[in-house]
Formats: sequence, C-alpha cells, structure tokens
Amino acid sequence: MALLIVFFLGIANFALHRAVLESGHPILVQIGWLFRSLGGRLSLIAEFALLLGTMLQVANGAIGWAFAYIGYTALSALSGWLILSGRV
Repeated sequence: MALLIVFFLGIANFALHRAVLESGHPILVQIGWLFRSLGGRLSLIAEFALLLGTMLQVANGAIGWAFAYIGYTALSALSGWLILSGRV
C-alpha cells in the first residue's frame, strides 16, 4: 500500500513540477543551471531519481522513506502553489 501511495504522490510531483517549469516564472531564471539545463529536463530527471530511490526503499520495507516522501510532496506542493499563484 505504501508503494502505491508513493507512486501516486510521484505522479502529482511530476505534474506540479512540469506546471512550474512551464509557468515561465522569473524565479526559475534565478535558481540556476538545474532548471536551464536541457530545457528543465535535468530537474525532471532528478525528480525521477528521487521517486525511484524512494520506491526501491519502500519496496524493501523501509517505510520511513514513504513518510519522508510525503513530507517532500507537501513542501513541493506548497512551493508550487506559491509560485503558480504569484505569491512569490
């Protein structure tokens, strides 16, 4: 069950990440090479590596990784909301 939750949270993270990349917000220019490299794809690769590593750990019984990924998703959702709503 934890693996399925992490997977669906990963889908949400990818969707939010992509929306932020496509928003063209000025903060993306200030962040640096990670968002400019390969048109932002390098940051998506990093997102995938994080999801894959978490899923592998959860599949091996390390449930703490699922809770950490839930926290990561919450912080990502908050920052995405702040960027997309123009509050930052």
